[in-house]
Amino acid sequence: MPLGQDGPSWKKRIEDIQRIYDFRDVLGTGAFSEVVLAEEKATRKLVAIKCIAKKALEGKETSIENEIAVLHKIKHPNIVALDDIYESGTHLYLIMQLVSGGELFDRIVEKGFYTERDASALIRQILDAVKYLHDMGIVHRDLKPENLLYYSMDEDSKIMISDFGLSKIEGCGSVMSTACGTPGYVAPEVLAQKPYSKAVDCWSIGVIAYILLCGYPPFYDENDAKLFEQILQAEYEFDSPYWDDISDSAKDFIQHLMEKDPGKRFTCEQALQHPWIAGDTALDKNIHQSVSEQIKKNFAKSKWKQAFNATAVVRHMRKLQLGTSQDVPGQTTPTSPSERLVGGTSNGSECGHPPTSRAQRLPPD
Repeated sequence: MPLGQDGPSWKKRIEDIQRIYDFRDVLGTGAFSEVVLAEEKATRKLVAIKCIAKKALEGKETSIENEIAVLHKIKHPNIVALDDIYESGTHLYLIMQLVSGGELFDRIVEKGFYTERDASALIRQILDAVKYLHDMGIVHRDLKPENLLYYSMDEDSKIMISDFGLSKIEGCGSVMSTACGTPGYVAPEVLAQKPYSKAVDCWSIGVIAYILLCGYPPFYDENDAKLFEQILQAEYEFDSPYWDDISDSAKDFIQHLMEKDPGKRFTCEQALQHPWIAGDTALDKNIHQSVSEQIKKNFAKSKWKQAFNATAVVRHMRKLQLGTSQDVPGQTTPTSPSERLVGGTSNGSECGHPPTSRAQRLPPD
């Protein structure tokens, strides 16, 4: 249905969104949208608003309608929430939960102590959220570290899944076969252009778990064709010395998720029951130095897509604490790795190349 026609009842019509929200700073931009930090006038609650120009979406309406349908359907503590939707004659406005705790990799690098048990706890949260999605009949299709954000800067803050631009609601008898996602995290059956299912998300979680334990991705090659061949064959290794101090249980867990045959691959429910998640096999040895060094080498900040201006949020939070909402003009650029923020999704309308590939990994010495 073309945007602007009578749509689902959960879209609220409005001609001037700034009657309800004060726009503060631009947090980021996408191909068809802009994300802004805003304050609800009535409650002074900070939110992130994704402003989508309808004109830029002409001919691509299905993509954003799908994203909205998915976001409207889900509510989970580990998934960035869609609070409201407004529609004017020219724009759609997605009112998103504000997530300001920084990216997954940033927080790991900043820690002084990091263990397998920490990685296990992170993966358990991701599995809980993805199991919820799968139970709702939703496949994310683009799980990757950039879409994993901390809710706040609190030490024990929860991890949040964002970006549902490529997600898909499974229909009765429907078959997914569109080759999309980020190549470094995508399952073999997707690259092979075969019909696929929820199992693609479980593969991606396996890739993320691998990176969390060593700091570099499981597949790499200077040549994309060779990179894809490695993924198609599920050819990866637990390289020495980076994996020497990692438990056999962790390796077994990853192998069950990164199983080439999707029919034999662990489901989220099975993964949640694995001893590395549900038991006490995850080790407490500090692996921070090795993992953080590899993350910094292989996931350079300059290569990540969708760099958001989180300094604006930090600045505005401080103003609220001082009892003033006076706006400070001008925009700033993030000054530390933790100052990364997103309120929901990137544009997600096209299948892009990865921000990093294993080709950029420094091979083991």
